[in-house]
Amino acid sequence: MKRPYNFSAGPATLPPEVLEQAAAEMLDWHGSGMGVMEMSHRGREFTSIRDQAEADLRELMAVPAHFKVLFMQGGGLAQNAIVPMNLSRGGAADFVVTGSWSQKSHKEAKRYCTAHVAASNDADRHTRIPAPESWKLDAKAAYVHLCTNETIHGVEFQSLPDLKALGSDAALVIDCSSHIATRPIDWSRVGLAFAGAQKNIGPSGVTIVFVREDLLGHALPVCPSVFDYKVVADNDSMLNTPPTYAIYIAGLVFQWLKRQGGIAAMEQRNVTKAQLVYDYVDTSGYYRNEVDKSCRSRMNIPFFLPDDKLNDAFLAGAKERGLLQLKGHKSVGGMRASLYNAMPLAGAQALVDYMREFAARHG
Repeated sequence: MKRPYNFSAGPATLPPEVLEQAAAEMLDWHGSGMGVMEMSHRGREFTSIRDQAEADLRELMAVPAHFKVLFMQGGGLAQNAIVPMNLSRGGAADFVVTGSWSQKSHKEAKRYCTAHVAASNDADRHTRIPAPESWKLDAKAAYVHLCTNETIHGVEFQSLPDLKALGSDAALVIDCSSHIATRPIDWSRVGLAFAGAQKNIGPSGVTIVFVREDLLGHALPVCPSVFDYKVVADNDSMLNTPPTYAIYIAGLVFQWLKRQGGIAAMEQRNVTKAQLVYDYVDTSGYYRNEVDKSCRSRMNIPFFLPDDKLNDAFLAGAKERGLLQLKGHKSVGGMRASLYNAMPLAGAQALVDYMREFAARHG
């Protein structure tokens, strides 16, 4: 059958080739007589899957050797607690609030440290990013936390701030869950990055953490061993049973990304897809996007119809055409199209064609 285009913000669409390979290997992985879900996580079969996944990820993302790559559980929300338990040393941390996810991060960190809001775009309804020169950074902060792509509000950092240039010696922590593997990361400016897999990498269940080695070994006494970055790193992410199948699918996605030409090639595709949708929204005279053009997300495009009473009709018509999961987040309303790596250009074009048709009929 013809697959629909799934614009879900996550869990999100996966490459058909990856799903087909997983289906073919479901009962018997590489002649082992076992499916991946049945394997011992300490057996040589799964160990080879995990090792290959990490090697491919390091190659794709150009991860420096002095960063550890951890496969953890609990999603991005768990990292909102795990990061301050590991990095704050019980002191202070700065937060730049640019939307719902950074708000959640700030709120959770207050349980473990003095969490200071260095800047916020709340007054702008989360439609722009405060200029780094305006941030009120705490000289005692152990780290500065950013959500570099706000999935709900559609705000994305187009580049990472240079904290040293801002007079801060803090480590930069980035929650890059919704745009991991869609663009390069400047590791020279990052101390720790984390990302839930369920948007650009694979199914929900595994969270990937990249942590600079000098930041290991400072967990608070309250931190559980399975969440202590040093303990996890020392045990190759297998202190406890890891989410084996999610790591396996993530590994298949990494191989798929390499076949597509790597991160640079994916970034260009993502720019093209996003520009196609934004250009139509901006010129339609019917739809609107409220995010400042300097920080519009390539991944998550919220847009609004001129009358909310038309929302149900828009969604019904979209579903009839195989355009799924376009309803905006309940806290924002409107519509939202997520254009992750596995969304082809044809999907973005099909969305624009339908939007044009709908506007002509209801405008």
